[in-house]
Amino acid sequence: MCGRESPMEKNMISGLLVMKFGGTSVGSAERMKAACDLIAAEAARRPVLAVVSAMSKITDLLLDTTRHAEGGDQAGLDNNLRQLEARHLEAAAGLVPASEQARVRGKIDEIVADFRRIVGGIQMLGHRPPRTVDEAVAVGERLSALLITEHLKSRGVPAEAVNAAEAIVTDAVFNNASPLMDATEKKANERLMPLLRRGEIPIVTGFNGATADGRPTTLGRGGSDFSASILAAALNASELWIWTDVDGIMTADPRLVPDAKILTEITYSEAAELAYAGAKVLHPRTLAPLVERKIPVWSKNSFAPEKPGTRIVPALAAGNPGARAVTSMANVALVSLEPASSGVGGVHIMARSLDALDRANVEVLAISSSSYRQSFCFLVRDAELETATQAIEAALALELAHGYVRGIDVDRDVGLLAVVGEGMRGFSGVAGRIFTAISREHVNIIAIAQGSSELTISIVVRRDGLEKAVRAVHAECHL
Repeated sequence: MCGRESPMEKNMISGLLVMKFGGTSVGSAERMKAACDLIAAEAARRPVLAVVSAMSKITDLLLDTTRHAEGGDQAGLDNNLRQLEARHLEAAAGLVPASEQARVRGKIDEIVADFRRIVGGIQMLGHRPPRTVDEAVAVGERLSALLITEHLKSRGVPAEAVNAAEAIVTDAVFNNASPLMDATEKKANERLMPLLRRGEIPIVTGFNGATADGRPTTLGRGGSDFSASILAAALNASELWIWTDVDGIMTADPRLVPDAKILTEITYSEAAELAYAGAKVLHPRTLAPLVERKIPVWSKNSFAPEKPGTRIVPALAAGNPGARAVTSMANVALVSLEPASSGVGGVHIMARSLDALDRANVEVLAISSSSYRQSFCFLVRDAELETATQAIEAALALELAHGYVRGIDVDRDVGLLAVVGEGMRGFSGVAGRIFTAISREHVNIIAIAQGSSELTISIVVRRDGLEKAVRAVHAECHL
């Protein structure tokens, strides 16, 4: 193997920058022009690939349209289709010259007609197969990619719109697919490298991909970040820039903590933990494809591009003891299970419950257990609560029916607070100070979870005390 290059190493282009633009960054003709300014400026210096989200609120509109179709609501369906077309035609009018309007309108009509076909199928079936929903919601990104591409071309900047289904290969977990990186590396290089070598800018749809046999998939809500990191890793990019509408990753949500500060640098692990626990800057899975290749990421504000943003790196220099940031999540529920007697193995019940949650594709945000009574509780998002309880009821049907396990207890009046920092590892007194700060605000702690890495302390509190707890911890840790 010594001395041999992989196919990607043979094809790689030096200095490739991947730029991702979120929904608010492409939410209007004005914002799309600003995005194109940023793309064109970097493309004048080095190879660039851009990944774009749907225009803000368009994904919600598309999902709502599929629900109208499922319910046979023709009036609601037609109204949403008119809104979809009108919003993109309005944007096109501000992005391309008059001489190109008819041609671009025809391309918009083609994509909208494709969406009309998809929802028409849903209407006939009377239900929404996950695979069909994935194909439907990718339409928003296809329309954005078209408009960005056409505006760049009108400025003399060579670009081509690319459906990520032609470049990203995923498993068949519809609505929340994961990439198959070896297959994606091959396909992305075949589809995108020829464009980059010709000096063209691929404008790739975020959020979506396709199985190896071509069935459309999506990567979960907010998955455009994930799309960008998948392509950055597959093409061995030098950097990934994620453009949003905030100045970077902050020490806390500024709506809760007015004196929250921008973090100039943060590690992959810290950023991933913050995203997983509710910070709305990155998709929780964004950084995973980049770790092996150590590709740095910048979180930047497309509304204020002159600001430096936050750099996300594999590791920080020594000298950052203690916590780095605190985040929170309100729309969660705490699910508790307890064996009815010591004769029932709590570890066995826990293992089967977690296996059921995994098979149902439910994310567990935190888990805590009692050693003597072998009871345990776990935290899930409100949106996944019904799926979680149904999965556990099915997995433990026999035990529940015979009373070997007490009924599933659900508490929705809770919130999650997570304190994150690689510097907490081996730094004594952090947990004690955090708990003391929360107790001073008379906020009761319901459950605590901390992994052996000491990277994150997750704390479940009553929802009405969540904001007070966040402010108290931020002040106590001098963030």
